[in-house]
Amino acid sequence: MANKIQTVKGTREFYPEQMALRTFIYGKVRAAAQAFGYQEYDGPFIESIDLYAAKSGEELVKKQSFTFEDRGGDLVTLRPELTPSLARMIAAKQNELTYPVRWWSFGPFWRYEQPQKGRAREFFQWNIDMLGVNSPQADAELVAVAATFLASVGLTPDKATIYVNNRRLMDSEFDKLQIPAERRLEVSNLVDRRSKMDAAKWDANAFEIGLNQVQLDGLKSILSNFELWKESDELTSFFSALEALGVSAYVKYDPNIMRGLLYYTGTVFEAFETSGSLKRAILGGGRYDNLLADVGGQPLSGVGFAMGDVVIGIILQEQGLLPSFNPTPANVLVTLFDGTLLSQAFELCAQLRKAGINTLVYPEPAKLQKQFKFADKMKVKLALVLGPDEAEQGLVVIKNLESGEQVQVKREAVVTEVQKMLS
Repeated sequence: MANKIQTVKGTREFYPEQMALRTFIYGKVRAAAQAFGYQEYDGPFIESIDLYAAKSGEELVKKQSFTFEDRGGDLVTLRPELTPSLARMIAAKQNELTYPVRWWSFGPFWRYEQPQKGRAREFFQWNIDMLGVNSPQADAELVAVAATFLASVGLTPDKATIYVNNRRLMDSEFDKLQIPAERRLEVSNLVDRRSKMDAAKWDANAFEIGLNQVQLDGLKSILSNFELWKESDELTSFFSALEALGVSAYVKYDPNIMRGLLYYTGTVFEAFETSGSLKRAILGGGRYDNLLADVGGQPLSGVGFAMGDVVIGIILQEQGLLPSFNPTPANVLVTLFDGTLLSQAFELCAQLRKAGINTLVYPEPAKLQKQFKFADKMKVKLALVLGPDEAEQGLVVIKNLESGEQVQVKREAVVTEVQKMLS
């Protein structure tokens, strides 16, 4: 027996049940984005590697990208993120667009990472951004979009929290501790590792990167001050806007949120599930400046976030928050009694579909019990029987497969009766 060809490591197969999950997430993403007036867009799935070289960093370009030489000799890559494409697209029409621009996208991305729970090499990602405005209220709107999505999938504030910090606030605190600018990336990474390290090892690591005892004590004080946001006019306005938007129950200030702090220029945020076992961010983002500088555009401020489908999919499954899987979008099966009635059965199907009723037809003559069994497995609600006697009399039998009840109606009344039984 020949060996079966396996899938490429880290890629995913979407059988109907997995596709239903992806479609469910997409529907909720779309609804949340459109509720706030965001327009859907997308970029190419294959890009020149040069697009990422300037903006995304050496690790993404050299270690995490699926890069190859095309037949023309150009070095291209499957897109690992969307922000560089967004920057190029905005720059190309920068003087033609109406600001603020509100755009969102949900599409496939690829990163050459070690596959593990919550992480795949091929994934779908929601990207949403507001460009051309720099205000705490704009930041609050993006957080409100995220909270609206969480609420729509059943992740209530006791199950998920959006944690917020601010780059300018942290920089002012680091200034007070006299932590030099060139050391702040290491300090940010240190903070990010704090929850994963033994306290003594964390302290030792702080000294290794050059902090002294006074700076370490000061850093610990900052990281335990959950009221620090009140010292920032920017965050005060931000939280006031969240209150007005009705989503403040989802949001907490946390000075320990440091991931991406050096990339972002203002408010940053990450959402986490708080009631489950998956200790990985659901989504994350923040305010950034000079988005277009590396692709030839004029400086433009923006705020946005991204959410992959893998982590949120696992969470929704584990929390039991997904709708039950429906094997077919059709509620009606037209049975096929024998070959002589094939044309009439197909005509009946066409009549129902023309009326907007999704309809299956059994593709070959078979015993009715076999066809009913198929309908039951597909969770079809109604089965229509058109046998020789019914055909001769111009009748159709409609059987409710959930209750077992059945009615006999005239052919011209089928659509009306089916609509009534499905309502």
